Amino acid sequence: MPLDIAITEGRDFSILGLVIHADPVVQAIMLGLVLCSVVSWALILEKVIQLSRLRSQVRELARQATAQRISFEGGRGLVGAVAGAAQSEWSEAGPRGESRLELRERLEHSMRAAMKAQLRRLEFGLPFLATVGSISPFVGLLGTVWGIMHSFTSIAQAKDTSLAVVAPGIAEALFATALGLAAAIPAVVAYNQISISLRRSADRAGGSISTLAKATARGQSDGAVRLEGVR
Repeated sequence: MPLDIAITEGRDFSILGLVIHADPVVQAIMLGLVLCSVVSWALILEKVIQLSRLRSQVRELARQATAQRISFEGGRGLVGAVAGAAQSEWSEAGPRGESRLELRERLEHSMRAAMKAQLRRLEFGLPFLATVGSISPFVGLLGTVWGIMHSFTSIAQAKDTSLAVVAPGIAEALFATALGLAAAIPAVVAYNQISISLRRSADRAGGSISTLAKATARGQSDGAVRLEGVR
């Protein structure tokens, strides 16, 4: 077996080996990409739980819209925020002497504002996912370019273009690109799916809010109580 092949085969090409033998700059880039990937996955898992709760809240709003009654008792999250906004505006309807249309518009505006405030809280972390998804491949490519430059420097110093000199540096450099893609792909997919889910939930909740505002305004005008649990 030729000497250069024997040396190459004796080199540790495992993931840990590629990291340990990489240039310090490439190591720093790899570490940053790994940290970004860990934070991204933590955010993704958190959003999965939060979106599950949000869908449950949206279904509850739809149920109340079907019944044309807002239940304030025990409401939390989106339902509690919307019901609280409706209660606050509904209690001022009498002294203002508004028409049904004016009351409906005021109720709907306040309830939608409460909904948007709740959804904005769920958007926390999305800019980070978008940033990781957009720049991680380029950061990984930077590590690859730097690693290849380091490999060429080693070739020049050793005055040897054999596989034993070239292969380790190239493998370490390409591993940085792989890490960049591994961090970017889940972040991009998660960002798109979470954004779509939030928009759909907002549309469905908005429809329920319109129905509830109309029913509550009609109840106020007719002298009927449309808010359950109002004190």
